[in-house]
Amino acid sequence: MILRNVSDEDLPIFFEHQRDPEALRMAAFPSREQDAFMTHWRTTVLRPENVTRTIVRGHVAVGYIGSWEQEAKRLVGYWIGREHWGQGLATRALSEFLVLEPARPLHAWVARHNLASIRVLEKCGFHPLINENPHPPGEVAEVLMRLGST
Repeated sequence: MILRNVSDEDLPIFFEHQRDPEALRMAAFPSREQDAFMTHWRTTVLRPENVTRTIVRGHVAVGYIGSWEQEAKRLVGYWIGREHWGQGLATRALSEFLVLEPARPLHAWVARHNLASIRVLEKCGFHPLINENPHPPGEVAEVLMRLGST
């Protein structure tokens, strides 16, 4: 497995990954229509101040990982295509990514029901914080995880 710069050819793969109903449920994140997805990636995700990489296994782009600034926090997030779940790729990718992204602390929001992603973050040294922004009833409960000091 390697992390490489994102190419334009990766975006249709990432688009398909984010359309998977089970992945959407686990991530508690809404799918975007194709034009909106491509625009978001090209104008927001791939900005120079963000660190974004394609996760490659063999010759296959299996997902992506990245970091960005939001609400005075450096956040990290990743998405692995469901056909590649359970193979340790998220943990390996995050471990390698943490070498590329030196900013600390790093934060990650994760749906409270996404136990697999919480385990990945914990294996890489993230710890849960008290939920700073409890969601109103009916919204997805999330936990904020942090790596490094405040």
